[in-house]
Amino acid sequence: MTTYDIAIIGGGNAALCAAMTAAEAGAKVLILETAPKSYRGGNSRHTRNFRCMHMRPLDPLIEEYDEEEYFADLLKVTDGKTDENLARLAIRHSEECLPWMKERGVRFQPSLTGTLSLARTNAFFMGGGKSLVNAYYRTADRLGVDVFYEAHVTHLELNGNKIERLDYTRDGVDYQISPKAVIVASGGFQADTEWLARAWGEPAKNFLIRGTPYNRGVVLRDLLDQGVERIGDPTQCHAVAIDGRAPKFDGGIVTRLDCVPFSIVVNKNAQRFYDEGEDVWPKRYAIWGRLVAAQPDQVGYAIIDSRSLNLFMPSVFPPLKADTLEELAGMMDLPVEKLTQTVADYNAACGDTQNFHPTELDGVCTTGISPPKTNWARPIIEPPFYGYSLRTGVTFTYLGLKVDDHAQCSTTHGKIQNLWAAGETMAGSILGQGYLAGFGMTIGTVFGRIAGREAAAYAN
Repeated sequence: MTTYDIAIIGGGNAALCAAMTAAEAGAKVLILETAPKSYRGGNSRHTRNFRCMHMRPLDPLIEEYDEEEYFADLLKVTDGKTDENLARLAIRHSEECLPWMKERGVRFQPSLTGTLSLARTNAFFMGGGKSLVNAYYRTADRLGVDVFYEAHVTHLELNGNKIERLDYTRDGVDYQISPKAVIVASGGFQADTEWLARAWGEPAKNFLIRGTPYNRGVVLRDLLDQGVERIGDPTQCHAVAIDGRAPKFDGGIVTRLDCVPFSIVVNKNAQRFYDEGEDVWPKRYAIWGRLVAAQPDQVGYAIIDSRSLNLFMPSVFPPLKADTLEELAGMMDLPVEKLTQTVADYNAACGDTQNFHPTELDGVCTTGISPPKTNWARPIIEPPFYGYSLRTGVTFTYLGLKVDDHAQCSTTHGKIQNLWAAGETMAGSILGQGYLAGFGMTIGTVFGRIAGREAAAYAN
């Protein structure tokens, strides 16, 4: 049996970045991916872009996006709940990552239309996340990295300050290996809906899981139970508003709804409950999962008119369409009189719309209504009218392994000599709450590379 210097648990972006980096440093690397080959890549399969600092135009990115602006954007969505040192480390290193990614087969394209102000901040993958994952697997294969699919890691044996053994099952057979170093890059626990419900309460059973059904937190729980230091709140997660018709698992990016800034959003009682125009969508879209989660039955409904239909990226499901608001209310099982009154009150609160500009904060707002709408507030008056149902879609959870700036894990007794973590499983160190579009890929890429480098140096 092959002896491995490094075992990497997980098969997504962070795991692959770690694997390539370690292999390039001369280490013999094994990736243990729980999913079958056709589902390899974790949540990275569903990503579209990478948020990247740059001081001048860089490949598809225009103008500049410096460290201070990037960090300010992060502070806004996390409300300051971040480890500044680790956050700035991720931001600062993102600039060097983009050419590194290209060298390993990733191709980029200009930002997609309807993505609201991302051309300067986010580099889009040509072919999406699945193309990125496939490119990395091809590169890893050329570097001699071995990959075992449907390999279910069940336990890491921590003895003192060292991982002594790794247990996994594959094809019904139990295995034990003792690599010199281990990197955990196996995501959060969001696919374990019972764990979600223990953290959130019963409403969590109504949540949809946008990403892979294989991220159940088995290794995370195993390590936390052995005293590995944790970070993050189990009720905090990257949760967005997605189409209510999405599947329970793995609906991915195409189920996300980007219509909120140009709509009013109501609950099942046809009442608005938050400012739909609070900020440009890449900075604010992740708050809507939690907002919808707080509503009765964990559902919401976005209402737009024909003028707004082409202002945002469409979901995989077409909206409901009606010639009147009354008809639309009936189709959505909303109280007819209440919805028409809510829309009438909103329309009456809208003012001058001459400065309406769909891709930037335009100050076109309501007056005399609560909650206000502070941007893109146009009356909903032009038939046909359209509606989407909204549900909470969880991408990944923020409870994870605490790491230092070398991506190394610890217990209360000190550093674990041969254990590192990267990607969603440690992102709670940086994302205390909220989310910034494309930042998960930044964290995974930067800390995957760091973990791969550090583990290889230790193994060698």
